Amino acid sequence: MLLILQTPNRDTPEYAILAIQPRVAAGSLGFIELPAGMLDDAGTFAGAAAKEIKEETGLTIQEDELVDMTQLALHSRSADQSTDESHLQEGIYPSPGGSDEFIPVFLARKTMKVDEIEAMKGKLTGLRDHGEKITLKVCRLDEVWKVAARDGKTLAAMALYDGLKREGRL
Repeated sequence: MLLILQTPNRDTPEYAILAIQPRVAAGSLGFIELPAGMLDDAGTFAGAAAKEIKEETGLTIQEDELVDMTQLALHSRSADQSTDESHLQEGIYPSPGGSDEFIPVFLARKTMKVDEIEAMKGKLTGLRDHGEKITLKVCRLDEVWKVAARDGKTLAAMALYDGLKREGRL
């Protein structure tokens, strides 16, 4: 989930919330990435995303406030850009050569006071009783691509966001 924070003063920079957490498979105790989660046995992707946002950041975002950027991008393609992909899930495939995992990428915007944004920096979150040890990192939106450059879903989210914004769809 790409969570963009902005202040009521629209002249200030926009920020994004990143999660720093251990990722043993990557060999890192402090991997920087977008907040994310898994779909439980029941529910919708947007519902799961809203739940994960609450668990990982402490922010309350309603399901209907989330924009599915993957779906928006897929449905905005012209006929000459499309192939017969109707059997594929509406998400990005991080490693289609070796896995059928797919990820819908959501966007949420939240307006907060400067001191509220500052209070999120370094905040410890996650479900501690489930072994989640997350530290929040707040960075300027225009620097997310390099701060979290090792995380494929973050780079995909930024590419979708930039493309959709450039085309006036966000």
